[in-house]
Amino acid sequence: MRTLLIVYHSMTGGTRQLVEAAAAGARTESALRLRLLTAAEAEADDVLAADGYLFATPENLAAVSGQLKDFFDRTYYGVLERINGRPYSVLICAGSDGRNAAQQIVRIAAGWRLKAIAEPLIVCTQAQTPQRIQARKQIAAADLQRCFDLGATFGSGLALGIF
Repeated sequence: MRTLLIVYHSMTGGTRQLVEAAAAGARTESALRLRLLTAAEAEADDVLAADGYLFATPENLAAVSGQLKDFFDRTYYGVLERINGRPYSVLICAGSDGRNAAQQIVRIAAGWRLKAIAEPLIVCTQAQTPQRIQARKQIAAADLQRCFDLGATFGSGLALGIF
């Protein structure tokens, strides 16, 4: 049985909703083991034990969250050259853009020599004021469906050995 590791950080609940939808999609594949870990919990051994990765973060100041960056900082060299070719994807919960945060993860994944299975999935909440940025998020059903579909595709492809 192959393992999909989802590593995420969520501050206002938006990223968590994306992760839960993707995890629900991945769970439609019975021949897949799914692990969800917060960025603070995940360690290099968790990365080594997985066959594929879904990294999820809010966009903070046009960048990945500090906790997800800390996860990469703590695990990067411990798994370098040991996970080459494994598949990954990215979920970003952004206020308006998300591309810089996504690009940061893509660059880290390139250093790990991971293989993208899809373009980064970016959900924009249009939060542009301090109040809306800090408020609990409610992600639209259509965006959650996109995350579910990504999770289902990733789970099936990983279980079947396509990725």
